[in-house]
Order: sequence, then structure tokens, then C-alpha cells
Amino acid sequence: MTKSRRVMLKLSGEALAGTKHMGFDEETVKKVALQVKASVDSGVQVAIVIGGGNFWRGRSNKAFDRVKADQIGMLATVMNCIYVSEIFRTEGMDTKVFCAFDIPGMVDVFDKDKAVSALEEGKVVFFAGGTGHPYFSTDTGIALRAIEIEADSILLAKAVDGVYDSDPRENPNAKKFDKLSITEVVERKLQVIDMTASILCMENHMPLAVFSLNKENSITDALNGKIDGTVITA
Repeated sequence: MTKSRRVMLKLSGEALAGTKHMGFDEETVKKVALQVKASVDSGVQVAIVIGGGNFWRGRSNKAFDRVKADQIGMLATVMNCIYVSEIFRTEGMDTKVFCAFDIPGMVDVFDKDKAVSALEEGKVVFFAGGTGHPYFSTDTGIALRAIEIEADSILLAKAVDGVYDSDPRENPNAKKFDKLSITEVVERKLQVIDMTASILCMENHMPLAVFSLNKENSITDALNGKIDGTVITA
């Protein structure tokens, strides 16, 4: 995978919680920040979406109304983006947080032109709040924003080190893919991102890559086109 000029990076909320599994682990976030900074300093434009799983996994609670559960999840991503953007700022980066819905005095509502301008100014841009609507996952928000800002690729930093034909945590014989197409992901229903997001990427020719957040310098490597995981072509 060649080095990209503009990338969309997805960070797992759970991964940013470190061994605490809930909330934030500041040292973990600082390590991520330093890796991103190295790439930004080299000229890569970086946009980031963060999941909300370190605060809320509402869909596992069947007693909750789905709309309300998704709204809580959207707010969790806003908290994550504000917190992580501040850690990035303390590490010497300029940042900007955009949200899918209006939260006056805290973040700006998403606007493509403003987001692209911020990226071109060298700021790390965070997209919070998913799509702003229930029934759409953070995955769909990632795909949508990446397409809107004309990113070169989507990079998914996960707890696992790539895409497998079955869950490697449950199947020790699971096969890891080094490379496959987004069409194969859709046809085989591989759990890389959800189906809505996968189809969005397929129809808009958006390549992806999956790698482990836990490997040393994995984000720096991925932002510079060195994927130790799975490359998904468009």
C-alpha cells in the first residue's frame, strides 16, 4: 500500500482505554499521538474517527430503546474526540473537532469545505457523532466522512492484527488474509466493517487496511503505507 496524502484513521475506543477497559488511559493515547505527529510532520493529512466502546455499548442492552442507545453512543464518541484532540494538542499538534450535530460552544458542525481546509492547514481533524442518526454505526460514519473529504484510504487500528475468515479468538485455526478486495468482503460477509459501510466503500472505490493498534509504531507505519495486517483493495 503506497503512502497516502490524506487518510481516515479509525481508533477503537476500547483500545484507547488500555488495560482499564473503560474510560481513558492517558499513556496509551499519548503513544498514539506521538505516532500520528510523526506522520503529520512528514506531510500526511490525518482525519480521525473514534469509537465509543470505552464508554457505551448500548446495542448489547436489549432493554434500551435502540434510538436512545445509539444517541448515547454518539455522545460517547464526542467525549472521545474532545479528549483525544486535547492530548494531541498537548503533544504539539493543531486539531479541529467536527460533529454530525450541533453542540454549541464545544465542537463545530461538520462541513466538508471547513474540514478539508483544516486538513490542508496541517491540523488533525476529528469527526465525532457518527452520521448523527440512529441505526448507523461508527463504521458507516467512517466510510461516509472518508468519501466526503476524498481520503485516499481508511486505516482501521483494531485489537486484532488483520482480517480473518473466522474469529481468531474463538478459532485457533482461523486464516488471516494479507490482501483481499472489498467485493470479497461484501460477498463473504467478513466482519471488517458493517455491511452498510462495506457497500459504501465498494461503490465509491475506497480502499481500507486493518492492522493491530497494539504493535509498536503500527500507526506510523500504516500512515506511511506499511501495513502489517490486511490490505483491502477497492
